[in-house]
Amino acid sequence: MEMKILEEGTGEIFCKNTPITMREYARGKTRALIDKRMPLQEAVKKFINDGDYLAIGGFGHIRIPMATIYEIVRQKKKNLSVAGHTAVQDIDVLMAGGCVSNVDIAYVVGFELRGLSGVQRRLFESGQVKKTDYTNGAMSYRLRAGAQGVPFIPVKVMLGTDTMRKSPGKVFECPFTGEKVLLLPALNPDVLIMHAHRADIYGNCQIDGHIVKDDIQARASKRIIVTCEEIVDTEILRADPGKTIVPFFMVDAVIEQPWGSHPGNMPYKYYFDHEFTENYLAKGRDKDPGAIQKWMDEWIYSLDDFNAYVTKLGASRLYKLRDDEFLRPPMGGKQS
Repeated sequence: MEMKILEEGTGEIFCKNTPITMREYARGKTRALIDKRMPLQEAVKKFINDGDYLAIGGFGHIRIPMATIYEIVRQKKKNLSVAGHTAVQDIDVLMAGGCVSNVDIAYVVGFELRGLSGVQRRLFESGQVKKTDYTNGAMSYRLRAGAQGVPFIPVKVMLGTDTMRKSPGKVFECPFTGEKVLLLPALNPDVLIMHAHRADIYGNCQIDGHIVKDDIQARASKRIIVTCEEIVDTEILRADPGKTIVPFFMVDAVIEQPWGSHPGNMPYKYYFDHEFTENYLAKGRDKDPGAIQKWMDEWIYSLDDFNAYVTKLGASRLYKLRDDEFLRPPMGGKQS
């Protein structure tokens, strides 16, 4: 039976990897227990190349790998394509730093309750950064297909919408039921950057709270850089193996970086830095484009690394972010 294309979108596919090339790459990764600790500067230089397709762990302002984001900007990586789902300030800073050429966009322009981004509005409306439209659900399905090693996935999302028409999806008639289904291409990013609560020296990493899509993104991605609040002994992870959502053999680099999600929230560790984010947003919305560049100079380019950033923030400011009812562990749980 011939499958009939009923409609197809016009969106560009930015990630050129396929499950086949991903599988071939994965065969070459070692399964040995190797110490993968290295400075963040080295990890970014070694594992993120100009033109790569980047996936980012966390959600919105929660558990985002900002230390790695800042280092990518500091090293002036160029022409990155980014999976823009469940993300906010991370992609915004990358775009402000001139690192991004393309975004698979689901929800990134808004800073949730804080309103819209001036940086992204300028770059998207001017055409300096290209975008292809999806929904958060559609991006999740694409990553699932990539993790499962299949070239596309049939879904029901986006049907009958302009979002579908601005995506590369293809509407088919199901050969079994005759109903309409949307076929979306698999997504296999070049590199995933993520921030975890704890990891061991080999790259096994654990997350407290919602894992969002980090597990699926890890299985779909070729390379993984993990920053974490602390590096612990492997036996601590083995005592609660169900929390190890990314195993060591997928990870290429692991970096201990306390406060590595700032100004984002790290569940049960520290809360959002509202004032810091509001200040960043104000600079991005300023009609003078030099305002955001002054912010970048102050908080990224003039600092040697994220530890210098933490020192500049100051202990008093940081520890106030730990004094909040939202940091209480779940009922019956333990503070990590």
